[in-house]
This record gives sequence, structure tokens and C-alpha cells, in this order.
Amino acid sequence: MTEALNHKDYDLLLDLVKTRSSVRSLKSDPLPEGSVEKIIEAGHWAMSGANSQPWEFIVVRDRETKLAIQEAYKEVNIDYAYWMEQQRIPELRHPSFHLKGDPYEQIEHIKSRAKWADAPELIVVIGDGRRQWGTVMAGHTFGRDQSHLTDGLANCCQIMHLAAASLGLGTQWITIHIQEPYRRILNIPDIYTIYLIIPVGFPAVEAKKGVRRDIEDMIHYDMYDPDKFISNEGILDYLAGLRGKTLEKYRVSYGEGK
Repeated sequence: MTEALNHKDYDLLLDLVKTRSSVRSLKSDPLPEGSVEKIIEAGHWAMSGANSQPWEFIVVRDRETKLAIQEAYKEVNIDYAYWMEQQRIPELRHPSFHLKGDPYEQIEHIKSRAKWADAPELIVVIGDGRRQWGTVMAGHTFGRDQSHLTDGLANCCQIMHLAAASLGLGTQWITIHIQEPYRRILNIPDIYTIYLIIPVGFPAVEAKKGVRRDIEDMIHYDMYDPDKFISNEGILDYLAGLRGKTLEKYRVSYGEGK
């Protein structure tokens, strides 16, 4: 048992997980040949329901295509996310949207931050839900809380981010809230889910150490410990405190406040 707990592979994995960080400012320098293929190779070994492997990948290298994707993200996804975020009180807004001043000046500043088209390569992760028919019917959930399609895509993408970090490369998790513009730009059939854009490049900024809750607060043995339950009021205090810890990290990852 002691020998297993001291296994060197765990230490390597934990160090990689702890030091990986989202990098929103990437150099335009070309990647070593085969880098993106190595990242995808790692991701395609991810878990999926019944091993259905619902993922496919579009590697975008063409400058004009990258710019078109980025422009769609700025004008559709950022606009949508920004105005949704205004429904929160300012101190609880997501760090990317935690700004002061005129709302229209804020949104223009936020849009100006999106420079990931400068990354030498983008990986667009798409999912074919028909492949996921291979899993149990309960895994489709028909509008309930969870689907095996998104489970599998998330597993795949997480491994890809870790693989990039192991190669000394930076990545960002760019969630796609509104899919239609990318479908047109990349000629993606309607049946596919456009899940994620992953810019890949050498970091242009120093990574900031991640912020995590104490693990003791998360673990319950044998049954849920009611002493660890947090009230709704406590959650608001937690979120406000979290913003204070993560604001600088977000700004530095964009290349601001250096």
C-alpha cells in the first residue's frame, strides 16, 4: 500500500494538473510539427459511454478562417454572455466581466480581449450524438440533467488540455453557447454539436497559480456530513470571496496588469 501511494507516476500527474492553467494570451509562433496531433491523440483515448467515441476535431490553421471564427465569437457569444452577466450584482459577476464604467465601453473592452486567432492553431471539438447511441438509453436522458454525449466530450477535452500543458503549450477553454455562426464558417453538418474551441500556442504570459478550495471541505466519509453544508447566504459570500482571488489571475492570463 505504501509503495502504491508513493508511485512516481502520480506525482507527475499531480504536478501537471496543479500547474496547468488557462492562458488567454498566446504567441503566434508556429508549433513544433505534430504538436496538435499529439494533443488529439491523447484526447481520443478518453472515456465515453459504451466507448462510443463521439468526438471529431477540426484543426484550423488558416489565418482568415481563424479571424472569422473569432469575430463570430466576439459578436455573438461575448455579446450574449455579457448581457446575461449584467443580471448579476457587480461583485458576483464572472471575472471576465467584472469591470466598471459604461456598459457599452465594458463590452467593447471585453471583445478586444479576444485575440486567440493569433494562436497558430485552433482545435474545434465537435460531437456526433448518433455515435453516442451506443450507450444505454438512460444516458441520453431526454432533457434531464446530464447526457453521455457531453460527458464524453468533456472527458476528451480535459485530457487534451493536460496533454498540451505536458508539451509546454498554453490553451484556453472557449465554450460555445451559440453554435450557428461556426457551423456556417466551418461547414459543419447540423447533426453535430459544436462543443469547444481550444486555441493552442506558446504562452505569452506567465501562468498564475491556481486557486482551489481546501480538500477537507469537499470530502465526506460514508455519508454526507451536515456540518459541511453551506447556506445560500454562505454561497454568496463564497462567490464574492472567490472573485477577489481570481480577478488578478484572469487579467494576467489576458496579458493585462503585468
